[in-house]
Amino acid sequence: MKKLIAISLFSLFLIYGCGQKEKIVKIETPYGDMKIKLYNQTPKHRDNFLKLVNEKFYDGTIFHRVIKDFMIQGGDPDSKTADINAHLGEGGPGYDIDAEIVSGLFHKKGVLAAARESDSVNPKKKSSGSQFYIVQGNVYTKESLEKSVKRINDRRLSRFRSKYFLKHAKDFEATQKDGSKAIKALSDRLLKEVNELFKAKELKLSKEQIEAYTSVGGTPHLDGEYTVFGEVIEGLDVIDKIAEQVTNREDRPLKDIKIKITEVK
Repeated sequence: MKKLIAISLFSLFLIYGCGQKEKIVKIETPYGDMKIKLYNQTPKHRDNFLKLVNEKFYDGTIFHRVIKDFMIQGGDPDSKTADINAHLGEGGPGYDIDAEIVSGLFHKKGVLAAARESDSVNPKKKSSGSQFYIVQGNVYTKESLEKSVKRINDRRLSRFRSKYFLKHAKDFEATQKDGSKAIKALSDRLLKEVNELFKAKELKLSKEQIEAYTSVGGTPHLDGEYTVFGEVIEGLDVIDKIAEQVTNREDRPLKDIKIKITEVK
């Protein structure tokens, strides 16, 4: 009986969670407004973003990193009073958020995603507590998309192999005394192992991803690497207007693009 009750409660939770209305926020900029829905599939990021929005954390911050055909980034609290020559991108609320990288949420144009530090210092891909980016990206042909995915997987496999072989450095040291044949045998075995392991990690695009990247565009090389937690539902053209702005060497617009974010009730 207890087991049946537990299953029933879990089923109700799933029904409620899946049917829960998505929260909407509005980002006001000098180039127009964007309305963004926050995904329920990424509750930690959704709730944290709403918390900061309602605390007016973002009001007066700027899009401090803008790269045409890639993305526009904001959310650094240090940008509120930063000198035009100040280096930005390090500020935050003092905490990170556990990654919520969900299959099916990908980097099509207009998605909202969390910025983070690189894998070298952040292997668990934890997100910045406040910094975010909105994707512009490029529109691909099917042929160029296939080539891009191959390049992405080649780079990822190369990094994966390097880490795997480094992990087995002591095995190579121990094998050196047995000669070159033994070293080659070990190398061949590890190479076979790493190739098999990588199959579960390589980028494979769904029909939905292919359709999006060949129509509205996006940045497929970020898929599986960063948490996507929302998407623009009104004001996609605002992204293009911001991405057109002239920037300095650090990709900061020469004219500050201040923002205000509010929850749409």
